[in-house]
Amino acid sequence: MPDTPPRTALDDLDRRILDQLQQDCALSNLELAARVHASPPTCLRRVRKLKQTGLIQRQVALLDPARLGLALTVIIEVTLDGQSAAQVDAIEADLIRDAAIQQCYRVSSGPDFVLVAQVADMAAYQALALRRLTGDTRIRNVRSFFVTGRGKFETSIPLRG
Repeated sequence: MPDTPPRTALDDLDRRILDQLQQDCALSNLELAARVHASPPTCLRRVRKLKQTGLIQRQVALLDPARLGLALTVIIEVTLDGQSAAQVDAIEADLIRDAAIQQCYRVSSGPDFVLVAQVADMAAYQALALRRLTGDTRIRNVRSFFVTGRGKFETSIPLRG
């Protein structure tokens, strides 16, 4: 697992910029500068610095999976048969190769991985399970939870103080 990067010091302007970009990363530099009450050159320089330091990892568009025919969200717990670092790394590499798996977390005190997958329906989930989970002898147990409703989905990180 990678080391934790050093914490980046942020001032109030950085926080305002990041708050705005988390809400809408398609803002022009002029719009962003106006919203955070900074000059456009200062704003551009700050955004470039936030990208160079890796604090802004990437800028993306969030899509509606149901409108794309991927209406079923599945949360999957995976418990491994062995715990060697090489085996855990290899299984993780296999899991994240699958486009249906949107998120992959190594966790402790329970399963080894928690996955979030987005698929069209139960048939597509069964195909994913056969492709990545049930046929792998390194995997001891799989528990799947099918999302029936979503109370909250947020991508922004709170930046206060």
